[in-house]
Order: sequence, then structure tokens, then C-alpha cells
Amino acid sequence: MFFTNPNNRRASCYALGTAMMGAMGLVSSATAADPTVAEQASEQAFDQEQFDQRFNQEKPERNWSLIVGGGGMYEPKYEGGGDFEISPVPFVLFTYGEWFELDPSGITVTPLRHEGFSLSGKVGYETGRNEDDSDRLRGLGDIDFAATVGAKAAYEWGPVELYAEVEQTIEGSESLIGTFGIGYSTPVTERLILGANAEAIVANDKHMEAYFGVDATQSAASGLPEYKPKAGLKRVDVSASATYLLTENWLVRGEAGLGVLTGDAADSPIVEEKLQPSVSLFVGYKF
Repeated sequence: MFFTNPNNRRASCYALGTAMMGAMGLVSSATAADPTVAEQASEQAFDQEQFDQRFNQEKPERNWSLIVGGGGMYEPKYEGGGDFEISPVPFVLFTYGEWFELDPSGITVTPLRHEGFSLSGKVGYETGRNEDDSDRLRGLGDIDFAATVGAKAAYEWGPVELYAEVEQTIEGSESLIGTFGIGYSTPVTERLILGANAEAIVANDKHMEAYFGVDATQSAASGLPEYKPKAGLKRVDVSASATYLLTENWLVRGEAGLGVLTGDAADSPIVEEKLQPSVSLFVGYKF
């Protein structure tokens, strides 16, 4: 699987939800049989065969999962900004079976799963942007909060996931955004899961003009030169994460990422810094 930067936040929340659901599946299978053994194993190298045996033998009776928690993110105040802020992030993650998921970024329904391939639909939101978020944005006006609809196709090959998704904003910026990525996540001990992700994000003209463009009226009000960006690749993101299972119910997750604005987005007079680093830390509890 919250924010000034709508794209980063939705991506972070999606990654968070995915990692935490996977992590709680690991802890329920790895500690339920023998907590003492699991405690000892956490200090040793991960035994894949032992994990697989426990996982297959001790499937949970219920087909739903609920995690609540919170944390914070340290990131630029807006996409392209040079000033940073810490944002508190409360969250609720709920899944039912393998087809329904509710997380802080929206609702995802996955009607199709077959031999590693999955196809999902999602309803979410875009937080928009407030011109008061930074002096650089004064005179540019606000970008309204709006609903989004999207679809995602993914293929899992062991610990690797390849995916492509598209998302359309209804009203607001009327953005159409495409994301192509690869993710990797694997348990290295009975309690520790490491992950990495890389993705490229492309956007249509309306998104680029809303978030990186400056029209004549905005130029007169802000003092920035007029600028009309075109559709294309707007940024590349890479990240690494670690999820640690404190107990059978508690977990903590940290993530560090770096976004690099490219093309017309990077050249915008609104942008102060092309490199967009971020860090986050979350604590969750599974009921």
C-alpha cells in the first residue's frame, strides 16, 4: 500500500498494506506452533523449508485480517519541493479473503488470480495540493481533492512482483497516471522481512499542467515564468523497506525511498529539487 504528494502517499500506503499483510501471515504461521522455537529462530538464518512446512500446516481458520496502527513520514512538502515536513499517518488495513482490501489509500477488489497473475480494480482519492503549502506555490491556486478509479495487473514470480497500473482522477486535476514497477520481498529470518521496489511513473497533459505547469494568470500572480509541460515520464522511484515482527500481534516497519523527477516535470519552475527523498516508520497491531 495522508499527504501533500498524492502519488507518493498512495504508493507508500499500498506498499505498507501489502508488507504488513504479508508480515502478519508470516508471524501467525511462524510463532503459533512454538513461540520459544520462533524466538530462537529469529536469531538464526531463515530456514525456508521449515517456514513452508509451518505455513502449510497452520493455515488461519478465519479468512479476514485487521491491522490498525500509525506512524509518520518525512518527505517534501509538495512534489518538487525543497522543504521537508513530518506528517503523522494513522491507518487501518482490512482484508477479506484474497479479493478485498481496504487500506488508507482506498478500496481494492481482485476478481482474478491465476498462476501468479492477478487483475485488480481500485477506488481511491487524490489529495490535491494547497498553494499555502509553500512560498513557491503562492499564486498558483489550489488543486482540489478528488476521487480516483484505477486498475492493476500484476505477476508474482516467487518473491518478485512485476506490475502495471493506471489511475484516472475524477474531477480535480483530471490526471491519468500510469505506473510500471518491480518489487521484491522476502523473509530473511522468522521475524524479519526485507523488501525493495523500483517504478516509473508516466502522466497525461492534464496532470503535468496541474502539478508542474504555470499559465498566464498564475505567472502574473506568482512571478514564475509561464510553463506548459507535456505528457510523459515524470519520475522514477526506488525504495527499500524492513518489517520486523515484535510479537505475534505487533510489528514495526521502516522504509527509505528516493524519487527522481524527470523530463518536463524536472524542468518546471515550480520544482525546487529534482531529488525527492523520504523516510517513514510505522507500528501496527493485528487483531
